[in-house]
Amino acid sequence: MGYAMVYASVALARRHALRRLAMWGWAGDTYDAVLIVSELVSNAISHGRRVGHELSLRLATLECGTLVIEVSDPVADFPGFDRCSEPGEDAESGRGLLVVRLLGGEVTWYPRPHIGKTVRVSLPSHPSSA
Repeated sequence: MGYAMVYASVALARRHALRRLAMWGWAGDTYDAVLIVSELVSNAISHGRRVGHELSLRLATLECGTLVIEVSDPVADFPGFDRCSEPGEDAESGRGLLVVRLLGGEVTWYPRPHIGKTVRVSLPSHPSSA
């Protein structure tokens, strides 16, 4: 799904994700997945907004039950990605990917061939017992 790069799109993306996961009968924590969608879409709007471009949301499930959430935006780089897991104690922003990781999501990103990047989260349907 494509969304305008405005904050109203966050709620639309959450509803779309919730509806899609219910249709699929995904066995994982749907509300954690929807929160992750919300964080990724919010981040794309905050850091990837460019005039004339949309963000895209892709949801897929793997045979093992893992949910893959991908959000693409038109900005090709991701400065500070490695630092996103531990923002400072007094940080008022920058906690989105930390929240995603605490919910069990494995976060990666890759540049897109023509423009921008995609942030990918893999979320197992059942938490690991590690």
